[in-house]
Formats: sequence, structure tokens, C-alpha cells
Amino acid sequence: MKDYLDQHLKDVPYFRALLRAVEARFYEDIPLPSPTLDLGCGDGHFASLAFDRPLEVGVDPWWGPVQKAGRRAVYDLVTCAEGAHLPYPDRFFASAVSNSVLEHISNLEPVLAEMHRVLAPGASFIFCVPNQRFPEQLSIARALERLRLAPLAAGYRNFFNRISRHHHCDSPSVWKQRLRRAGFEVEDHWDYFSPAALRVLEWGHYFGLPSWVSKILTGRWILAPADWNLALTRRVVEPHYLQDPIHEQGAYTFYRARRS
Repeated sequence: MKDYLDQHLKDVPYFRALLRAVEARFYEDIPLPSPTLDLGCGDGHFASLAFDRPLEVGVDPWWGPVQKAGRRAVYDLVTCAEGAHLPYPDRFFASAVSNSVLEHISNLEPVLAEMHRVLAPGASFIFCVPNQRFPEQLSIARALERLRLAPLAAGYRNFFNRISRHHHCDSPSVWKQRLRRAGFEVEDHWDYFSPAALRVLEWGHYFGLPSWVSKILTGRWILAPADWNLALTRRVVEPHYLQDPIHEQGAYTFYRARRS
């Protein structure tokens, strides 16, 4: 098995590295017929580590990340465009991925309709998103509830979703209905990222503040991506990476859908 964790830890904050490394493992056994669209490709970092070939097209609405994705050469073509307005013909793509992107889009219906338009009949649409357990399982909110401070717990959940830029943390039943209306059928889905792993992600937002400062000052999340500097960090997060990531109480859900 490729060591996705090591590759991610050298480039991004440890809490994000853990989540992305877990997600990268899921793509190993999923065929992606060409041409493939990566919706919300960002700077191309995830695609550079998760896929064993360059994908044909990466799309993102932000010009800065699109430029970085182009320099990585992990796509044949990168396009700066909104998900609801893709500059590609009908039925053009044979598959599509969207890794932890759709939860950040407030108005999903036009985006899903556009994905249906550009995908060929029977094409796979692979994506993952946080589910309804994400806000429920946040450890600080649960601690506040145990102290009978429910309003503060609700406020914290709203705060954390806001800093995570989450517009949607929905259950599989909600997603299945949403996808069916857009012309997709869910072939398979699974929950992943255990409550313990979510605690690593949650607290990593606070312990990772030095990385945020580093990014602002130097443009790099990790100043010294050497094994000696990352040894302790790896010891903390590796058990969550090596365990079976599929968990019945997982805070994220991975979907394999198909265009009808």
C-alpha cells in the first residue's frame, strides 16, 4: 500500500493530511475511465498524490489554485470555471471525481445538473463529503452539552462549520434524494473517519495554528518536511490512518454514483 500519509504530512497540516491520506486510499480500486473531470481540483495537490495518472481536466472557480494546479502538471488541462457553468460539451466525460468539495457549495442543484449534462450516460461520479455526524461528534460541543450548556454547544458547532466552510453536512438519505433528482443513482457508499479521527481533525485546527502562520509568511504549510521533524506528528496520526477507515459512526461519507 502506498504511504499516502507520509506524502501528505510533508505538504499540509497534519489534520488535513490524515483526512486526505485516508480518502486517497479509497481511489486505489476505483476505475476512472478517460476522460475524467476533477470538479473542485484546487491546487492539484490531492490529485498529484491520489491518482496514478494525470486526469484529463481539473476545474476550480479560484484563479490562484488553478494556476498552481497547472504548474503541477497533474491534469492535461485546468480550467477556471464555476461548477454550475462548465465549458464542456454534453456527455463529454466518462467519469468524474469531486473530493471534499460539494459540502462547500451553497447552491448544489445547478452544479449537479451541470455534472449530469457533461457526463456520459453510465459515467461514474465519485465524491466524498462530511455527513450529519460531523457536527454532532465535535468533542468541544459534546463537552459543553455534558455541562448542560446546549446553546454554547450549538454555537460552537455553527462556528466550526463556518471555519470549515461547510454549507452541507447531510445524511446519505438526503444525498440519495438530491442525486436522484439530478439524474444520478448511488451504487455504493460508506461512512469513514471515526470519532477518534475526527477529534484529531478538530483539535488540529487549533494546534495547527503555527502552520497557518507559516503559510502566510512563507507560502508553505510545513517549513521542514523532514522525517525527523515529522516523527512525533506521524506517531500521533498514524494509528488512525492504519486502522480500517470505514466506520459505522464515521463523520464522512464516500459515494460512488452513476449518471442515469
